[in-house]
Amino acid sequence: MTRKELTKLLDRYRVTDGKGFRLKHHDPDDTGGALVDKEQSETLLTAGVARLAELQPLLYAQDSWAMLCVFQAMDAAGKDGTIKHVMSGVNPQGVQVVSFKQPGPEELEHDYLWRVSLRLPARGNIGVFNRSHYEEVLVVRVHPELLDRQRLPTAVNGRKVFDHRLQDIAAFERYLHRQGTVVRKFFLHISRAEQKRRFLARLDTPDKNWKFSAGDIAERAYWDDYMSAYEEAIAATATPHAPWFVVPADHKWFSRMIVVEAMIEALESLELHAPVATDADRAKLAEARRKLEAEKD
Repeated sequence: MTRKELTKLLDRYRVTDGKGFRLKHHDPDDTGGALVDKEQSETLLTAGVARLAELQPLLYAQDSWAMLCVFQAMDAAGKDGTIKHVMSGVNPQGVQVVSFKQPGPEELEHDYLWRVSLRLPARGNIGVFNRSHYEEVLVVRVHPELLDRQRLPTAVNGRKVFDHRLQDIAAFERYLHRQGTVVRKFFLHISRAEQKRRFLARLDTPDKNWKFSAGDIAERAYWDDYMSAYEEAIAATATPHAPWFVVPADHKWFSRMIVVEAMIEALESLELHAPVATDADRAKLAEARRKLEAEKD
């Protein structure tokens, strides 16, 4: 598979308009048909990581754009591993990975986007959200009792609270786009059967027992509710400037390849380049050279 073919394959998983979106139309077991196999994908992933490593310093040097990558998924879908593999070649100084847990006391004193705003990537940087503001329309939607901890006024805590949050998230991401932050959102779409297999593998492997908790099984009971919440969230917030990628995640080798290519595509669309020196800059460089050469060893 060529890079051009891989870029075209992205369109199969890209969602830029939520009208008519249905999660059932996306197969978690998909691997692109006969276009690519595991061995080819590993080669493409290696090349993709290398290309990302070339683009990141240009993003940093230009210091104009930022990129925010949002990862959402059910447990065991491979968020941590995908982030680790995709970002393995970049300079850590230009990347910030944030894992959002349950909000603490200080965070609950503010609106739900407050803690997210604090962790947005600076210009020239790549920000990675491992879970994100979308938890407020996913886990909180599935477990609405969590809203009680947020102490919202009765006047704004009605039956349309999640519809309003989706509207606010869409507006928030449009604002980020208008301020020079490229937003790409990835839903690693794992099947219930594959999640079961991975949970059992964690239980069977002592070194991976720490990854498993009883809460994982409890959340499986809400699978259909989560799928419905994801479907509504994606449909309400998918736009050309902040698209979702519904990435098949039953095969880790395939999902990682798709994610890195989507990031490369986004950065290449910015036409990044190193800053061009002005006449004044060149004069300063020439003076610096003169002073260095005049030094006595």
